[in-house]
Amino acid sequence: MGTWEQINNTNFKVVEFDHFKIQAGLPSFVLSVSEWIEKTNKVGIIVKKGIYGGTYAHKDIAFEFGSAICVPFKLLNILEEK
Repeated sequence: MGTWEQINNTNFKVVEFDHFKIQAGLPSFVLSVSEWIEKTNKVGIIVKKGIYGGTYAHKDIAFEFGSAICVPFKLLNILEEK
């Protein structure tokens, strides 16, 4: 996601992102999506609050997540591109 933000978001705070990346493996590290967005100026992921709220990602990011957790999802998308 950091690479996507660096390519597509001129206001992305790379230093803040790197700080989170270093701490991410620590058992005591806790970070909400809202806090992450606020501190790094992410635009590829948004959080909407309220009755129809949720966490939403840009299509590129969503497809990467889907590919990482579901092999058939990735394979179907590769086949559709051909």
